[in-house]
Amino acid sequence: MDSGDQRRALEQAAAARGESLAALSRLIGRNAAYLQQFVTRGSPRVLAEADRRRLARYLGVADAALGGPVAEGLVAVARVDAGAAAGRGRVVESERISPLLLDPALLRRLGVRADMASTVRVEGASMEPTLCDGDEILVDGARRMPGPRPAIHVFRRDGMLAVKRLRLMGGEVELASDNPDYGREIVPVRAIEVVGRVVWMHRALV
Repeated sequence: MDSGDQRRALEQAAAARGESLAALSRLIGRNAAYLQQFVTRGSPRVLAEADRRRLARYLGVADAALGGPVAEGLVAVARVDAGAAAGRGRVVESERISPLLLDPALLRRLGVRADMASTVRVEGASMEPTLCDGDEILVDGARRMPGPRPAIHVFRRDGMLAVKRLRLMGGEVELASDNPDYGREIVPVRAIEVVGRVVWMHRALV
């Protein structure tokens, strides 16, 4: 990963966490402008190892995403810079950010091929307590057909990206939330485009 990718990864992780670069600079004991200069001017060229590791732990990202060594044997899974809203949905963004590095043994256990996998950030509260705002979910793009038993899927509807528990009902599909404060809908199968089934998630503990 080049230094530009590292700077973008830091900026995006900070935004996802709702943290300013100034606050993160103070977290690692630097002056408030330190990380802003790193992101915008590439100065310093690389982060000090102790700074990088502390930021990675705090932001819940892989050390390698910020310039640390890549552990042998890990595989890269595409990360889409778009939130799958656990509500009505949100507009899909096409930009991809630094890949998530996963143990291939995990993918084998989940029955997921790396080239068919992607991760998406959850936004909103309608899938709580199963999925919470800010969770990153692993989506298996090979499993795009809902079945008669409810399962969590990411899908597009009217140009919006969303995550719900789907259940096939003949020519219709039920879109259900895990949060009882939210309702459910039944729509024609053709009304949605399923991206894939959610098979795993990871969450930063704060």
